[in-house]
Amino acid sequence: MDDGDVLGRVKALVDEEHKLRGHHEPDHARLAQVEAELDQCWDLLRQRRAREEFGQNPDEAGVRSKQEVEHYQQ
Repeated sequence: MDDGDVLGRVKALVDEEHKLRGHHEPDHARLAQVEAELDQCWDLLRQRRAREEFGQNPDEAGVRSKQEVEHYQQ
C-alpha cells in the first residue's frame, strides 16, 4: 500500500463519515469504527512519510492496532 492508496482510503472513509453524520440518527457504532480507521490511516501515512524522510523504506511501515493508535500519548 503506497501513500496514494492510503489517501484514497482516507477519502472513502471521510465520505462515509460525512454521510453517517448527515443522518438524523447516525449509526454511532459504525461512526466510531470509521473514526478509528481514519486514525489508523493517518498514523500509517505519518509513519510512511517519516521513514521516507529518514531514508528508510516506507513500505516497512505497518498499520498499528486501533487500541495503540487511539490511546497513543505523546
